[in-house]
Amino acid sequence: MMRILVLDGVKEAGVRALYNRGWQVDIIPRSWTEEELIFGIGEYDALIVRSATKITAPVIEAAKSLKVIGRAGVGVDNIDLEAATRKGIVVVNAPDGNTIAAAEHSLALMLALARNIPRGDVSLKEGRWDRRQLVGVELRQKTLGILGLGRIGSAVARRAQAFEMVCIGYDPYVSLDQAKRIGVELVSYQELLERSDFLTYSYAFDQRYPPPSGCKGH
Repeated sequence: MMRILVLDGVKEAGVRALYNRGWQVDIIPRSWTEEELIFGIGEYDALIVRSATKITAPVIEAAKSLKVIGRAGVGVDNIDLEAATRKGIVVVNAPDGNTIAAAEHSLALMLALARNIPRGDVSLKEGRWDRRQLVGVELRQKTLGILGLGRIGSAVARRAQAFEMVCIGYDPYVSLDQAKRIGVELVSYQELLERSDFLTYSYAFDQRYPPPSGCKGH
C-alpha cells in the first residue's frame, strides 16, 4: 500500500482521491522543519507540500522509499530538483492551481482603483460621502499593459477584454501568434510603460524589468 505524507495544511478534500484508492494518507496541519523531515520521511512513498516546507537534499537522501514529491501550488522552488533527479524521484506541481484566483484578484484591484473604492470606504466610515471625489474612471477603452503573458497574465487579458479594455503586453518568450490568440498586442517594454493606463505584471519579471513605483504584481 502506498504511504503518503501531506504537510503544510493541505485540506483533506484536496487529497480525497488518494484515500479513495485505499492508500494510507497522513495529513499534518503544519509545515515540518528539515530535521523533522529527515527523522519522519522514513518509508513514505509520496510527499505533498505547499510552500512552507522545504524539501532539501538531506531530506531527499534520508527518504528510503520516496517516489513522488507533489507541490500543491505553482512553483517548485522549495524542492531541491537536482537531488530529487539523482534519486529518480518525480517532482510534480499544480501550475493552474491559483491562476483564476490571481487573475480575478488583479481585476478586483484594478476596479477598486478605477472607482476609488478604498477612498469611498474610508470616507463613509468617517460619516462622509464625497460623491464628487469618488467618480473615478471607466475601464472601457483604457489600455492595460501586461508584463508577462504566462498563465496568469493571459487570464487577466481575457477578463480585461470583457471590460472592453485594449490589452498590450511584453514577454520575450511569447510569439506574435500566441499573443494574437489571446487578443494582446505585443510591444516593447518601453512602449508598454508609455501607453498603459493600467499595468499588471508577473513577479517573475520583478528583477529584470522593475515596474514603475507603486505598481503591484499579480
